[in-house]
Amino acid sequence: MKYLPVFMDIRGLDCLVVGGGEIATRKAALLLDAGANITVIAPKLSEALSQWQKEQKIICQNYAFDAKTDISHYRIVIAATNSMHINHIISQKAHADNIPVNVVNNPNDGTFVMPSIVDRDPVQIAISTGGASPVLARLLRGKLESTIPAAYGRLATLAEEFREKAKARFDDVIQRKKFWEKVLEGRVSELLFAGKDAVAREALQDILNTDNNNITQGEVYLVGAGPGDPDLLTFRALRLMQQADVVLHDRLVSQPILEMVRRDAQRIYVGKKRNYHTVRQERINELLIELARQGKRVLRLKGGDPFIFGRGGEEIETLASNNIPFQIVPGITAATGCASYSGIPLTHRDYAQSCTFVTGNFKDGTVNLNWESLALENQTLVFYMGLKSLPQICEKIIAHGLSGDTPAAIIQQGTTHHQRVLTSTLRDLPMLTKSEHVLPPTLIIVGRVVELHDKLAWFEPDVGYDSHWDDQAL
Repeated sequence: MKYLPVFMDIRGLDCLVVGGGEIATRKAALLLDAGANITVIAPKLSEALSQWQKEQKIICQNYAFDAKTDISHYRIVIAATNSMHINHIISQKAHADNIPVNVVNNPNDGTFVMPSIVDRDPVQIAISTGGASPVLARLLRGKLESTIPAAYGRLATLAEEFREKAKARFDDVIQRKKFWEKVLEGRVSELLFAGKDAVAREALQDILNTDNNNITQGEVYLVGAGPGDPDLLTFRALRLMQQADVVLHDRLVSQPILEMVRRDAQRIYVGKKRNYHTVRQERINELLIELARQGKRVLRLKGGDPFIFGRGGEEIETLASNNIPFQIVPGITAATGCASYSGIPLTHRDYAQSCTFVTGNFKDGTVNLNWESLALENQTLVFYMGLKSLPQICEKIIAHGLSGDTPAAIIQQGTTHHQRVLTSTLRDLPMLTKSEHVLPPTLIIVGRVVELHDKLAWFEPDVGYDSHWDDQAL
């Protein structure tokens, strides 16, 4: 280990930054966030440093540093000029006075390096490559930023608030450790992550007040898995997927996404396809209640967004009626995901001023949509689950006044590497779909925005159809 990782308390300490450019500004910003008293020495200041000087957040001395400059009373020195010679002089003077010094772009000339920081105050994670590759440190920080919720800072603050109370409640160190593990990995933390800080505080107090500390409370996570590409999952969705005890998943959850669920979680397939339900909706609702009452963390994983043709509202209505705690994580719905990956904007000032989402999966096979409102120009229509009803859809829209020459597209397995996009007209799309043997899952877009597909298409999928979807088709 080349460097000793140390977190220093520099609140109120005098620190020096030599240099007035962008790098010096970034260094000064870190010291400022840590509460230091900062002096900047530079003949010219960046816009941010000048503003901080006006706001009296820092002290600036507008002259060039030289060997006669006294730095002996500073507790930390950062050499951030664009001159290696001046930086070396600063380093020598700091060494002579036993002052920790950081030299930008030359770590071997200093006594410490500045790490990349993941800041979830009061939680802080520092990443360093010992100066070998600052870019790699930034990349690693980016990966951590994407997996550590900002709410961890609030969680640490809550734990600090109850630390002494927990010590008084549990004399035994092992008991206290188990208590905090339960709190930090259980419902209290999830309440806080969901933005329910007051409820989380009450729940933590209830645990402390309960004699039987083995009481468990299950919860349901209603999570949108997006249209297929795992990269479109939200950070929060991924976190809940990796901590659930049991997952109830739909047919439209792609296999790569399902593989990101915690490996030892129980998996229950509750998918539906046209005229066939593996598990009826009423039974799904019952399962969610039963599993949560067993104290389990239940992941209800749905393709797309659970509130857009996903029956999410029905499920949480049942949970609420039975006093089952739940939280909802929206997902990228098929309309926005497939449209984006096919280069078809759903709205455009020159082509469409509104967009309507419609289900093409008609109840009992009847066509009962408000066709007059759909057959209007200058809007975009997006049909979910409309492959089987495509001939009826096109016929009805044309019959109610929309031109048969209106551009239309069908997107198969959108956002995945097996995506296919076929464009035609409203009149000819059913025939093209049949001749090209299009299979579900699909999304249909009708409107002039389809004309932009050839120009704006950017995603380059692999050739071929993923048969994983065949037995799960609508």
